[in-house]
Amino acid sequence: MKAQLLISLETQVIYGISCDKGKTHDFKLFKNSNLKIPKETKLLADLGYQGIKDIHTNSEIPIKKSKGKKLTKIQKKYNHLLSKKRILVENIIRRCKIFRIVKDVYRGKHKNHGKTWNLIAGLVNFRYCGVLV
Repeated sequence: MKAQLLISLETQVIYGISCDKGKTHDFKLFKNSNLKIPKETKLLADLGYQGIKDIHTNSEIPIKKSKGKKLTKIQKKYNHLLSKKRILVENIIRRCKIFRIVKDVYRGKHKNHGKTWNLIAGLVNFRYCGVLV
């Protein structure tokens, strides 16, 4: 099972979750999730979301190294600055995975996997942000 979280960097609140079966590609899961994201919102994603600029123009992904070529110092600096922003998201995902039900092999009914993630996200939001979304 795979889950995708929509997290605010400023407030560190989990706003949305979409789930699907395990071998779904990240970008396909994003396209099928039908999350309504305002155009002025900046999306930070990893390289699994190549092509996201076609759907959401205000998005940033790292610059990928071309075959046989190296990244310039400016491109490396851009990737480094982007990863410094994204590390906050990874830390919030770690907060969720402290709950072993979302970290280990999910043994419940597949239709309830999204409900489980929503419950854990609500607990994490309440614990660290004092917010129930």
